[in-house]
Amino acid sequence: MAAEQDQTEAIAFLRSGAAFEVPGEAEVVETHGALVFLSGGEALKIKRAVRYDYMDLSTLARREEMLRRELALNTPGAPTIYRDVMPVTREADGALALGGTGEPVEWVLRMRRFPKSAELVEVAARGALDTPLSERLGREIRDWHGRCEVRRAPGAKLIGDILDELAREFGGMGDALDPDRIARFDVAARADLARHADLLDARARAGHVRRAHGDLHLRNIVLIDGDPVLFDALEFDETLGTCDTLYDLAFLLMDLWQRGLDMQANAALGSYLLAAGGDEDAGTAALPLFQSVRAAIRAMVGVQAGRAQGAQDYPEARAYLDAALGFLAPAPPVLIAVGGLSGTGKTGLARALAPRLGAAPGAVHLRTDTERKAMAQVAASHSLDAGHYTETARHRVYARLAVRAATLLDAGRAVLLDATFLDAGDRSTAEAIAREAGVPFAGLWLDAPADTLLSRVAARHGDASDADEAVLRRQLDRAAAPSGWLRVDATGAPDATLCRACTALDRVETGVTPARDR
Repeated sequence: MAAEQDQTEAIAFLRSGAAFEVPGEAEVVETHGALVFLSGGEALKIKRAVRYDYMDLSTLARREEMLRRELALNTPGAPTIYRDVMPVTREADGALALGGTGEPVEWVLRMRRFPKSAELVEVAARGALDTPLSERLGREIRDWHGRCEVRRAPGAKLIGDILDELAREFGGMGDALDPDRIARFDVAARADLARHADLLDARARAGHVRRAHGDLHLRNIVLIDGDPVLFDALEFDETLGTCDTLYDLAFLLMDLWQRGLDMQANAALGSYLLAAGGDEDAGTAALPLFQSVRAAIRAMVGVQAGRAQGAQDYPEARAYLDAALGFLAPAPPVLIAVGGLSGTGKTGLARALAPRLGAAPGAVHLRTDTERKAMAQVAASHSLDAGHYTETARHRVYARLAVRAATLLDAGRAVLLDATFLDAGDRSTAEAIAREAGVPFAGLWLDAPADTLLSRVAARHGDASDADEAVLRRQLDRAAAPSGWLRVDATGAPDATLCRACTALDRVETGVTPARDR
């Protein structure tokens, strides 16, 4: 690493607060490549005059270029944060000014400041990253990817080049990371890449490789007016920023999973795939590899950062390498169907079960209510009229579920179907999908007394289901528990229903085990 110039004076000027609209001494946040000065409602960011193997910011021109690139990448998705790029200038009297008439001595990215408590890593730490927010996050990432420029780059080679870089870096980290684990990762990752090379190249040809975010973890997402906003996209390397959209998403999924936020990771993946309309389902075959590579990169960076600070032990880096190996040994797929009358708690049970099934971050939860709204191109909370609930319309929704389930199972993903399954034909179709895919199947049928169901349906608000008390009464008149499905008492609290469902699944040969117990 080398520095091109002394930034001491510019740093002191920005730290003093004189550059802010409301002058006041600034708080400073330091990263390996930047300094951010915070005061009042403003944030002023400069690039550090450093050169690493993977990032060169050693010249003033290069720092200006990277700040302008950062502005261009982030403004479309985060216009409330990013403002402009301005020079720190040397004025005629020798003093420094922001946006003056003199010669630039440094460049600054001006942003609107947000509270640290709004960072998603802080939101998650205080337990406020719930399922609805996780689902909004998945949709926001899908929207971001939809705005990203398509790049014509070979999908398999992009990952292969990263594995080569990891091998080079890990080669000098045997003292910090177990050499045996390093070797096992390299062999397993390259084998998985070979299995999926054709898929990755086909995805690239189909437009799934884009100039994406590149650094999509919890610290680079913030809540603004209650909505997740992505910021601080990777700007310093166009090759690293060019990747498969699911590889981009995989960083967030890995980050959530590694923090023990299994349900949040599962919800984010499910909502992303729903927003994609099935277009990303086949590509999920590469998710174990993508998450593994992301975890391995974090292990590598952890050692690099630790060495720079004089660390002697690297427990977090070792944990990431262990996670990288774990992602490459996914549990096999399974198909679980959850049926029952409206109000039995099918969706609550499905959400709780999904992270426990199959490869991380769990089974893809397919729900008729949300698929129906997606097909109608309306928000999940939007009420649909009776025309969307005719027998013909119902068949279309179940057919869509069947196609998505078959595609996901073929990709190696576990699938959890959430529907009433009142029709015997729909139940038979679900069982046939599993049989054709060669995966275990289990059907769970939830039971609860009529008065309990009527009370629950009456209390609903903001849910994707449009079933009201009248719909439920019609179901009660004609529904009966199907033979061959596992009956689960859903009378009590959701946790009790989950416990009963897990006990029922343990009694049959589904191969299902809780994800964290593997």
